[in-house]
Amino acid sequence: MHTPPLPLTRDLVLIGGGHTHALLLRKWGMNPLPGARVTVINPGPTAPYSGMLPGFVAGHYQRWELDIDLIRLARFAGARVILGAVEGIDSDTRHVHVPGRPPVAFDVASVNVGITSDMPALPGFAEHAVPAKPLGPFAARWQRFLSDTGPASVAVIGGGVAGVELVMAMAYALRSKGREARVTLIDNATALTAAVPKASATIRQTMERLGIEVLEHASIQQISEGQIDLIDGRQIPADFITGAAGARPYEWVSGSNLALHDGFIKVNAYLQSSNPTIFAAGDCAHLSDNPRPKAGVYAVREAPVLYDNLRSALGAGQMRRYVPQNDYLKLISLGGKSALAERLGTSFSGPLMWKWKNHIDQRFMNRFRNLPKMPAPALPRHYAAGVQDALGSKPMCGGCGAKVGRGALQAALRDIPQLDRPDLTPLPGDDAAVLRTGDAQQVMTSDHLRSFTNDPALMTRIAAVHALGDIWAMGAQPQAAIATIILPRMSAELQQRTMAEIMRVASEVMHQAGAAIVGGHSSMGDEITVGFTLTGLCEAEPITLSGAKPDDALILTKPLGSGVLMAAEMAGQAKGAWVAAAFEQMVQPQAEASRILRNAHAMTDVTGFGLTGHLQGMCEASGCGATLLLTAIPVMAGAMELNDQGIQSTIYADNRAITPELPTGGKADLLFDPQTAGGLLAAVAAEEAEQLCSELKAAGYPAAMIGHLIATPGLRIQS
Repeated sequence: MHTPPLPLTRDLVLIGGGHTHALLLRKWGMNPLPGARVTVINPGPTAPYSGMLPGFVAGHYQRWELDIDLIRLARFAGARVILGAVEGIDSDTRHVHVPGRPPVAFDVASVNVGITSDMPALPGFAEHAVPAKPLGPFAARWQRFLSDTGPASVAVIGGGVAGVELVMAMAYALRSKGREARVTLIDNATALTAAVPKASATIRQTMERLGIEVLEHASIQQISEGQIDLIDGRQIPADFITGAAGARPYEWVSGSNLALHDGFIKVNAYLQSSNPTIFAAGDCAHLSDNPRPKAGVYAVREAPVLYDNLRSALGAGQMRRYVPQNDYLKLISLGGKSALAERLGTSFSGPLMWKWKNHIDQRFMNRFRNLPKMPAPALPRHYAAGVQDALGSKPMCGGCGAKVGRGALQAALRDIPQLDRPDLTPLPGDDAAVLRTGDAQQVMTSDHLRSFTNDPALMTRIAAVHALGDIWAMGAQPQAAIATIILPRMSAELQQRTMAEIMRVASEVMHQAGAAIVGGHSSMGDEITVGFTLTGLCEAEPITLSGAKPDDALILTKPLGSGVLMAAEMAGQAKGAWVAAAFEQMVQPQAEASRILRNAHAMTDVTGFGLTGHLQGMCEASGCGATLLLTAIPVMAGAMELNDQGIQSTIYADNRAITPELPTGGKADLLFDPQTAGGLLAAVAAEEAEQLCSELKAAGYPAAMIGHLIATPGLRIQS
């Protein structure tokens, strides 16, 4: 008996990708709750592990070693990722607000956003310094500073444990580079008040050996270019200024209508806020029953309790109390590969403590680097011949990677009888038809995509840009759109939420393109599919495939690689940063590119059949051939690395068969990669190509001249 997927009935939204939520997602992937749709919202595709920050600053770790890849983790958990900084949560309507997208509705939510820095409130800090958090901007600035030569001056504001770890790491890194450096730690009170006397003494001795000047009870008046002015009149030279003090909650929390303690979300023993549908964990939460200092160890140990309690709030199981430990092991980096361990009032330091700290940190990060392999659903005992071959060894791709192959499509269309109508212009090979009504020329097209992301709003934006590509490729102005939506089985409330997100985004994209949504159709199925039927109006003759001429230059407006990237992402093998960058390329509309290329001799959009498949169609329609300059063809970040690992889209082999004479291997493989919402491919007069490329780049398109047309039929590659 065939068992359909269970319907979705509840929305769980995780706000922030902190340590608690990261561990929760890992656990969820190993044991998900059927019927629950999980969303994680975070400003970027990765979440840094702050415990390894001093080691990175000192030069012991590479930048990538600090990052938890949330996109890969979310794929493992079956969750959708929304990249954006939350600007508010409405606990009454149960909506989370993220700039640039529809409100995200929830039945149950959890907040794990950590804390932010209060340092920018210091006069001049925002202009002349950089806070230690968020890690991304700080890391980039520090790496640039460290790569310079000559004398250096550095100042760290804040004498807590975070500040002293940072200043010791900086002093060590500069000394390792052989640079003469003045390094200063500034605190407006007494440094290291949270450390026991023995630990404090060890740290102070280490700072002295590293040549760090410690200024205590020193209030800052302002920060200016290259120096810090103290209230007592002293001026502290500093070319690089950072701060690890003044931690505070995010401002949007104060408008949440939740009970707060000093701005932090008050939670009970079950990690529930004053609104029982909203939970909080980590540094952004205040444990009302057992107040504790802000420390990552509590966030880590809250994860299994939060996992159970969120499932309970969604309707499965019983809640349990979180009881924090009274004390915990503190491991403090001492600049070099030495650390201090302190617990229960005693401390030990040296290289052995560093090895212990490094072991703990690496073990924690390996939980996300090496996600467990979950077994695929077993096949039934008996099945028809050919089932395993048809399934293949990997999941079916989404987007244009799920297209039917060109050969099967052409065979199916070959015997369809054609009706001779004077108001319809046949355009063999073009994706849009041209209809004539009086003097008006109207183009019409239809396209839909199988979802490759769990975010309906993002998928809709990509699908809309993708469908509009056929209109823009013909030099037409979008006119009207009809939406076709298939949703997976879900409750009536989730249907309403999902359709609201989809139609709001669809309307926004179409309106920006100048088209009105005039209707649509929706149904239920096994997965999300989003499509549009579109019309457009041509003020001039439409640009088709058949106008290309020998010696024309070929211009491509977007890089290649989305097929291999999406195939890798669905298999959990792509870096989140690569996936996020690919999405940014996909959602870029081609309206302005179409306007710039309005005098192209021939044009198409590069989509499911890959660059060579669509170029072959242009050449066949125009009676010519083409030479591609392989080195000039732009590719998306990560595409080459994944291709070299043997990752390819489902339709790769079919696309390869279109032009079997072309070489394969390395970058050449990406010529057959299916593109979703890909760029425009235009044949333009050679003497105009350079100027057109300049205009496209000025408009924000990563355009390139990738070859030229020749009189001899067929495609050729020039390395």
